[in-house]
Amino acid sequence: MPRDKTFSHKKVNKAIKEEFLEKGFQGASIRSIGERAGMSSAGLYRHYPDKEAMFGAMVDPLIDEIKAWTHNHMKRKYSLMDAMAKKDDMFGESFLDMIREVILPQREEFILLMQCSAGTRYVNFIHDFVVDNQHEFWEAILYMKKQGYPIVDIEEEELHMLLSAFLTACFEPIIHNYDETRIKKYLDTLQEFFMPGWMRIMGLN
Repeated sequence: MPRDKTFSHKKVNKAIKEEFLEKGFQGASIRSIGERAGMSSAGLYRHYPDKEAMFGAMVDPLIDEIKAWTHNHMKRKYSLMDAMAKKDDMFGESFLDMIREVILPQREEFILLMQCSAGTRYVNFIHDFVVDNQHEFWEAILYMKKQGYPIVDIEEEELHMLLSAFLTACFEPIIHNYDETRIKKYLDTLQEFFMPGWMRIMGLN
């Protein structure tokens, strides 16, 4: 009877995720992952070429979803800017919705990315994410100013500090592994705290 390769691959991925969550990338070993999956190291290499590829297989789908959500979010915002939308429409969707829709359903993968990635190319994910969002937000601010929105005078360095504080705070409840009810409560608190400030900066209050 032929072996079910799909089942085997799922079993390998489960073992990989468990190993990285428990030991981090640097502490994880191919041998230990193989033992978890019930196969030899050679068998494991038929699924992935190396440990870095294994880690990437765990977190890349999440990163791709985050980037896709952010891209679509910005497209929607630019459409609203062109229409000179009111503040309730402009802030009908926020980054916090991305956490609820994309990150929360993949909490373990996000923990891998944030806390287990030392020794990989993903170790600076939070800094890179802040910088990418800073550049996109800055371009949006300049565009809004051109469209006639009464933008508050702010420097790009100030925007970087604010975004860094905001995103770090948004990720904290997940990193601390609170249950879903508490996470949603804390995200609501963050929304009530930060949104008025963002609206003021963008001339929407």
